Amino acid sequence: MRSTVFQFAAAAATASTLISFNSVQAQQAISIDGSSTVFPIMEVAASEFQKTSGGIRVTVALSGTGGGFRKFCNGETDISNASRPITTREIEACRSRGVAFIEMPIAFDGLAVVVNPQNTWARDLTVAELKRIWEPGSKINNWSQVRQGFPNVPLRLFGPGTASGTFDYFTEAIVGKSRSSRTDFTASEDDNVLVQGVSRDRGALAFFGKAYYDENKTRVTSLGIVNDRGQAVRPTNQTVSNGTYNPLSRPMFIYVSANSAKRPEVRRFITFLMNRAPAIVSKADYIPFTRTQYSQILSIFNRNRVGTVFGGKNQVGAEISEVLSRIPQ
Repeated sequence: MRSTVFQFAAAAATASTLISFNSVQAQQAISIDGSSTVFPIMEVAASEFQKTSGGIRVTVALSGTGGGFRKFCNGETDISNASRPITTREIEACRSRGVAFIEMPIAFDGLAVVVNPQNTWARDLTVAELKRIWEPGSKINNWSQVRQGFPNVPLRLFGPGTASGTFDYFTEAIVGKSRSSRTDFTASEDDNVLVQGVSRDRGALAFFGKAYYDENKTRVTSLGIVNDRGQAVRPTNQTVSNGTYNPLSRPMFIYVSANSAKRPEVRRFITFLMNRAPAIVSKADYIPFTRTQYSQILSIFNRNRVGTVFGGKNQVGAEISEVLSRIPQ
């Protein structure tokens, strides 16, 4: 697990300064954990917020969507980043510990399926082919088994760990059941590890968030995914936005503890985030909603609307308009 702590610049000047602000920071600290996919958005938000925060400390960590929800439902964090909606089991875990939450969509994303640049044979894959590769008990370990005409090259798989919301979404969209997957692949919650693995192995294949692919286009190559219209489509902002990159497009979320939402510093941070979300999300290389839509989402927070409107289920293949139509007016 990686962790990034952003501190107000003036508070980092000297050790004595840090000590002098200690009692204030203890009261004005915001803890965020969860999805590695949402991490870059909150990393940017925390960094920019603290330039004018007056000493509020924001800690942004990543331990995967599932790992983040475990901490959140235990009351250990204020905000949980999630690359999928909260599950029924997680809802019950929060309820059993008296943790109410406010659900807020934050951006849209696509999952990239990538190969090594030396892979000259695969330009696209169908959902059926991906399912045969990734389903439980799969014995496919060579590219020649994937499609007739593919060469005799060992197939080595890399993917997010089982605590990852990206893993949950991919398995539900491709295999048909969340968390249903073969287990003999190299797993990591750190997407950089996955990029390194694919970049070093001619026969490798992996999946992770599109933003990480966009950052590493010189090291890995994305495949087109054959959608429900029979089109082989690669992940771009346009194809994710217009719904043609399916079923691997998805919404991302933050969940705010209702108790934490009562604190002025948390309210200030969430208001800052939503007001500047189009620029922040774009800077993190994700697909933002419109300013009007973020205002609508902020109103959920301001009205303290607790609970989920997504029923604990992934929004497989959903378009942006479909997701936002479920936001309470």
